[in-house]
Amino acid sequence: MLAALLLAAAAPAVTAADAERAFAAAAQSDGQWTAFRRHATDDAVMFAPQVVKAQEFLKDRKDPPKAIDWWPTESYVSCDGSFAVNTGGWQRPDGANGYFSTVWIKQPDGNWKWIVDGGDGLTTARPRPAMPAIHTASCSGTPAKPPTIAYREGPSAAAASADGTVVYRWHVSSNGARQFWAAIWDGKALTTVIDDKIAAPQ
Repeated sequence: MLAALLLAAAAPAVTAADAERAFAAAAQSDGQWTAFRRHATDDAVMFAPQVVKAQEFLKDRKDPPKAIDWWPTESYVSCDGSFAVNTGGWQRPDGANGYFSTVWIKQPDGNWKWIVDGGDGLTTARPRPAMPAIHTASCSGTPAKPPTIAYREGPSAAAASADGTVVYRWHVSSNGARQFWAAIWDGKALTTVIDDKIAAPQ
């Protein structure tokens, strides 16, 4: 029985939603920034509010006494199942609420790791469902390429799943305002599913 439990604990998360929930649980049990580092790719980015390389930014950051709590509400998954964008709610220990959007990619060993993470505050917390809704991209047709946007200033990036059925892009202005956008292929067109617009910090 003990061996079975150990094997189950070591097994990779099946879905990106499972990975998100495991990530959130690890933040509570192992420490917030410890979990962020462990679950991120080497080249993952986050926003503070300008874009930063997560592993470098978090390298020497000490875990807070109590971690932020978060939960996925929606997961948008590529047709091939190797790429996803999750979104959901969070709550800080002081009671402040907000939302997040995180891009996940499945690794060669079967584990999921996040590559982009961002979010903002909210007045009211997002609902906390027992299980997040999973939306899988269509496997029919040839996914269209998203339109290219030329920003006047500030860093930006865009990427897609290997099969092109889930796409995202982000942009940060020099004043810290930023946008995160994601879309999923429905068999005929790319449909916007996330369009986070975060105001510049005051």
